[in-house]
Amino acid sequence: MSETIFSKIIAGEIPADKLYEDEHCIAINDINPQAPVHVLVIPKQSIAKLSDAAATDQALLGHLLLSVAKVAEQLGIADGYRVIINNGAGGGQTVFHLHLHILGGHTMSEGMA
Repeated sequence: MSETIFSKIIAGEIPADKLYEDEHCIAINDINPQAPVHVLVIPKQSIAKLSDAAATDQALLGHLLLSVAKVAEQLGIADGYRVIINNGAGGGQTVFHLHLHILGGHTMSEGMA
């Protein structure tokens, strides 16, 4: 997989304020926030998009969701937030390194159930 801004942040080539980090992922603020709280949870393992994940990635994918919950708790939004994964260009993905968006900090509309 080619280098992305996320792989460069993970490698320390581009500085970023990490809100959370463990051996499998990091969490950073989105540079183009769509909500008062908009954080990205990014696996350190390179997977271009969700549909490229394999059965061997199952534990990592579960870890990412549990990390989302930890970050939401840390940010004080555990009682209400949205998690989004864009898959492919048609799904709105612009950086081809799997990442999860946490959006919160206000009441979400019922547009997506």
